[in-house]
Amino acid sequence: MGGARAYKTVRTRGGRLGRMRFDTKIGIVVRGDLAVWQKLNVTAFLASAVAGGAPEVIGEPYEDGSGTSYLPMFRQPVLVYAADPAGLAGVRARAVERGLAVAVYIEEMFKTGNDVDNRAAVRAVTAEEMPLVGLAVYGPRNAVDKTLKGLPLHP
Repeated sequence: MGGARAYKTVRTRGGRLGRMRFDTKIGIVVRGDLAVWQKLNVTAFLASAVAGGAPEVIGEPYEDGSGTSYLPMFRQPVLVYAADPAGLAGVRARAVERGLAVAVYIEEMFKTGNDVDNRAAVRAVTAEEMPLVGLAVYGPRNAVDKTLKGLPLHP
């Protein structure tokens, strides 16, 4: 469902578990018929695009009890959805129309080996001709929910 809630479980002052709701939402949509390795690869690349393009979504670095430091992660959940090519094209169009931050991954990017060639592959096609295999959207929760409405969460 496009209206899937983005909650994070947190401890309240009394030590009980509660939920934190965010004003923004991160949604990643991948084409359902991809091989598992492709779905994971596309999801990872699209998540990195959100992190790089919207640094406010990144939390603080982690540290374990031994003092070892770890990289920071998203401060909020990332919801992953499945769609067919028409569904991906519709999401892209709605997201752009709503002014949301969008990242795209197209079929040709499976054949390239670097960022320069990836950008050239995207530049070589019009928005309407893009052979999308995945995309990420980030923005106000309500706008993202409307953009992703009707898509199932990825199994």
